[in-house]
Amino acid sequence: MRRLLILLVVIATAAGGWWWWSHRADTAAASNTAASGRGNNRNAVVPVVASPATAKDVPIYLDGIGTVQALATVTLKTQVDGQLIAVNFTEGQDVKAGDVLAQIDPRGYQAALDLAVAKKAQDEANLANARIDLARYTKLAANAYTSAQQADTQKATVDQLVAQVAGDQAQIDTARVNLSYTTVKAPVSGRIGLRLVDRGNIVHAADTTGLCVITTLQPIDVLFTLPQQSLRQAARALHVGNVEVLALPQDADRATSDNAVLDTGALKVIDNSVDSTTGTIKLKAEFPNQSLQLWPGGFVNVRLRVETVAGALTIPPVAVQRGPLGTYVYVAKADNTAERRAVQIGHQDDNVAIVTGGLADGERVVTDGASRLSDGSKITVVEPTPPVATPPRAARQRPQKLN
Repeated sequence: MRRLLILLVVIATAAGGWWWWSHRADTAAASNTAASGRGNNRNAVVPVVASPATAKDVPIYLDGIGTVQALATVTLKTQVDGQLIAVNFTEGQDVKAGDVLAQIDPRGYQAALDLAVAKKAQDEANLANARIDLARYTKLAANAYTSAQQADTQKATVDQLVAQVAGDQAQIDTARVNLSYTTVKAPVSGRIGLRLVDRGNIVHAADTTGLCVITTLQPIDVLFTLPQQSLRQAARALHVGNVEVLALPQDADRATSDNAVLDTGALKVIDNSVDSTTGTIKLKAEFPNQSLQLWPGGFVNVRLRVETVAGALTIPPVAVQRGPLGTYVYVAKADNTAERRAVQIGHQDDNVAIVTGGLADGERVVTDGASRLSDGSKITVVEPTPPVATPPRAARQRPQKLN
């Protein structure tokens, strides 16, 4: 029995020694493999996308959000009371200033004009007769055949009738103006909105609703705001000359803003004070709006061009990296290595970065794959992968009814 126990202990010790030796060999092999892998990664070639630095003219824009405003908004109202006997416009119609849009029954106002004209004719006849009497009394008074008082009284009568005739003319002018008001004309050019009153209604000068609303859409204004820090650039650009302003839809991507421009206008005025509560300044631009892409009340993105940098050295903004010591880029050298180089950036937006120092024209900078690089890394420049087009959503088909 004792020999059996000793044999079992010897077998267990041998088995444990064998397990320890094999486990140590596996650990050493794994360590060697990891070390070999690290060495291979250190010498690995990193595929990158590179773009050359190019010199070109770069427009500098200030971005803001604006509200479209009509150049003029007029509520068309009648200036006299009466029955609306004709409506000469349709909803949504474009009209010009002076176009006849509605007609009010003119008969009462025509009668008032005729009455004023007749009253003036009567008073003019009385005036003519009074002047004849004045001439007669003047001769008689000169020869002492009548009193001087009677001649003076007749002169006063003539003056009274002259004033009365002048009053009659004023009544005629008033009646003629009121008669002209029965023909309702467009005061401005623009587009008519919804009709507010139908033919046959009695309209009054005191009505607040009016007949319709005319909105001038061409040209049109956009009111937008910028931070007060941008005031100096905007004021300097306006002082130099015409300042270009771009209007873009709010869902437009700035990277493709050139293809999404709704209209191009010009800056007209900068407000005379800064809003102290928000620290912003208001500006207004005018757009021709020939294609009617801008509509009153809508919101748009606004890009104000304040200057154009001629011959600027530019690179894609994605190539610019930032670290504790400032901005830098990875330059793809001719020997297929990457060089980390500090650069000075004068201006950067979503479309371009202007390099003012540290880079030469024609040098290639890494635009994709920089996160895997270090100074001196081996690289291979590859072509960028084209974006995958999203297939259009299939239209939903209705199930056909089986006969």
